[in-house]
Amino acid sequence: MENIGELIGKYGFPIIAAFGMGGFVYYVWTWVTKEVKPVLSEANGILIALIDRIRVLDNDLIRLNQKIDTVLQLRGRTIEKEKIEADKKINGQTDS
Repeated sequence: MENIGELIGKYGFPIIAAFGMGGFVYYVWTWVTKEVKPVLSEANGILIALIDRIRVLDNDLIRLNQKIDTVLQLRGRTIEKEKIEADKKINGQTDS
């Protein structure tokens, strides 16, 4: 601690504070590049994979909805034909 006091007395507080902040910035920079950046890179890769999976699922849902709509339309036509045939049978039996 006396050494820091001597340095402040010799060079002044602003100069010593600037060197201290420079050391802090260097420490944070090395910590970020060694610890945080690899984790972010890995998370970015995982995020891209998840987005691709979501796109695939979305495309699958769109295809399934189209198939369901088609089946419901065809089933509706079949039901309508069966209703018309049943009406014809009923009307045909009552007429005779």
